[in-house]
Amino acid sequence: MSEATAKGRKVIGGIDASGGHPVEYRFTHARSGNRHLMVVFANIYAPDDYGWATGVLDNLRSNILWIRDRFDDGNTYYLCREMDFTVEQSVIGLITRVMKSLGLTPGDVTLWGSSKGGSAALYFGLRYGFRNIVASVPQLRIGTFVRDVYPDTGRHMLGEAMTDDDVRVLDAVLPDLLASGASPETNLYLVSSPQDEQYPTQVEPYLGLLQRYPNFNLIFSESPFITDHGKVTQRNTPPLLGIAYLLVEGIAPRLGLTRHGYEEPDADKSGITSFLESTSVVQGSFAAPVVTAPRRHDLLSTTHVRLAGRAPGAVRVSIWEHGKYLASAPVDADGGWTWHREQPWAAGEHRVRLFAVDASGYQSERTEVRFTTSEHVTAPVPDSPEPRRTLLPPLVHTPEPYQQLLDVQVRLTGAANGATQVGFRENDVFLGSCPLAHDGRWLWNADWRWTEGPHTVEVFVVNAAGDESPPAPVTFAVIPTPAAPAH
Repeated sequence: MSEATAKGRKVIGGIDASGGHPVEYRFTHARSGNRHLMVVFANIYAPDDYGWATGVLDNLRSNILWIRDRFDDGNTYYLCREMDFTVEQSVIGLITRVMKSLGLTPGDVTLWGSSKGGSAALYFGLRYGFRNIVASVPQLRIGTFVRDVYPDTGRHMLGEAMTDDDVRVLDAVLPDLLASGASPETNLYLVSSPQDEQYPTQVEPYLGLLQRYPNFNLIFSESPFITDHGKVTQRNTPPLLGIAYLLVEGIAPRLGLTRHGYEEPDADKSGITSFLESTSVVQGSFAAPVVTAPRRHDLLSTTHVRLAGRAPGAVRVSIWEHGKYLASAPVDADGGWTWHREQPWAAGEHRVRLFAVDASGYQSERTEVRFTTSEHVTAPVPDSPEPRRTLLPPLVHTPEPYQQLLDVQVRLTGAANGATQVGFRENDVFLGSCPLAHDGRWLWNADWRWTEGPHTVEVFVVNAAGDESPPAPVTFAVIPTPAAPAH
């Protein structure tokens, strides 16, 4: 899925499911051939669990990778779920794959974040040797902090009991890295303030360890306008962005060696293009939702528009109009979904787009429904029974119409929605049936040899109530098997 940020930069969404946990991300390509990657981690209140994704970074010329901190429906500091650190391995796997697909090295990467995102930037930067880290108001004693301040996150990371031993393990993750002197050449920029209520326990005790790093920079803000933890980053956004621009251009403040003009306009993008396509959040194999109501070009009352349909294999259907989100309709166990808008629709024509979402967050292709609403149309009586759903005929993918096939090549495949079985008839004789896969696809092979000549097979579907759809006929011909060559 692609979407545009406030300043028009194209953003591509995806899910990297190659690790133990699926990792959701957003990515935007560099401008002017810039050869740098900015990796952005989210703070605790980041919208939709993506940090700094409101357009504030749009002027950066680098590639930008936003990583969502949402694993099993909770925040993890990108580290662990119930002390299982496969979350960390999945996150570093995504970063590494994106970096390599761009033809970059850890020296071409900046890790960026605030609050818990700053903690993640510090951890991944030092643990895995990335060149630049920008961390605003991080927490360095993570275990104690999530237990005492955000217990829901604490239980998600530590487990329901939040034992003292596990708290100590998480508390030691960052201090132990600093004490070991990991990644000593890293350019490290940390933002803090005495007005941050977390500073005395989460930052100040570790300044001695941080100051061992020759390229450590402390941006220490004292201002009457800073009144709490959240205000520190807000007051320091302009200098933080200034640092980001310099790092993206290959300039690390405080260093005697600088590098300018790090650009390659004609760089090969095939690696990153292949990665983005293979991890796209939109999956062509995931069937788009079917809309059974309203029908195309229906004229409806502005106060009574009911959308309904089928989406087997999905957990919800996302509904949009003019690029704006309207609602999310849950999908029943049998694949059915329905949604009724509480407020009236504007009178006129409507083009509503929908897509299905499965349990892993993957999306289907889009479905569009058009209808018109008018204030002069009378709404149906609320207690009147809903119309019976029409069972649509299946789609037949193979054989293609009038295709000529050898006997051993005859295989019928296709897709359907709202059904449990697919049936096959020829000349009113029932041939057999097969079930549907969870995503709506089906496949059937006859257990006999087809006679030579033309065949017209009627393909139909049946739902759980025993309703049968109209047939979808497919015509093909079986040709003789070539004779074996003489010896």
